[in-house]
Amino acid sequence: SVTAGSALAQGGRPFTPQMSCQSANSLVRANGALVMNTGPYTYDRYVRDNTACFAGQTTRPAWVPAADQAQCFIGYTCIERERRTSRH
Repeated sequence: SVTAGSALAQGGRPFTPQMSCQSANSLVRANGALVMNTGPYTYDRYVRDNTACFAGQTTRPAWVPAADQAQCFIGYTCIERERRTSRH
């Protein structure tokens, strides 16, 4: 669950531009997976590791704006695995 001291955007999601990088990263690690706002109209689901992704997905490193860093490593996002097709 989100901590009481986190900066929340409208809609109740954590708002990374008002948080320190360490606080944002800690929230993702503590919750395992969390939807966070990264701007007034932008948000995504960030995860601690691939255990929070669906079958057929893998992780991609994610950086977001934070109060103290323009590019803060927050954890990962889940993306579809590339399907390798064999040519016959």
